[in-house]
Amino acid sequence: MVLTSYKPKTVIVYTSLTGNTEQLAEMLQAAILNKELPVELYRIEDFSLNELSTYDYLLIGTYTWGSGEIPNELHNLYDAIEQLKRHQLRTAVFGTGDSFFAEFCGAVDRFRDMLYVKTQLVATLKVEQMPQHSDMARCEKLAELIN
Repeated sequence: MVLTSYKPKTVIVYTSLTGNTEQLAEMLQAAILNKELPVELYRIEDFSLNELSTYDYLLIGTYTWGSGEIPNELHNLYDAIEQLKRHQLRTAVFGTGDSFFAEFCGAVDRFRDMLYVKTQLVATLKVEQMPQHSDMARCEKLAELIN
């Protein structure tokens, strides 16, 4: 058995309207860092889509807009992943939402469906509105899937 010190390169890219998804992204970053793995965190407007091919793991954070739609600021990322010729890219999608609406975290579901076909989808995480301290355990479980 060959031992290696290689650590996967992980990026979290998110958008947040109320700050809830941003807080969840930061919780995920902390959980990954606690595993002593490198991780970069970007708001979508600060992330270059040209960099997608340089990562092993891509975690996408989104809120849900309107009737379960992906926010406008994530459309280019969605399209870029659809066109990406890297099926081995491992992905996860997470988001916050309000279960009062018919499509709870509908944007997460829309990303999930595309990622399942175009990448190696590892996990999906949905959180009701503002993340709570108890959601950290769920973030840690997702972080365990990154190896």
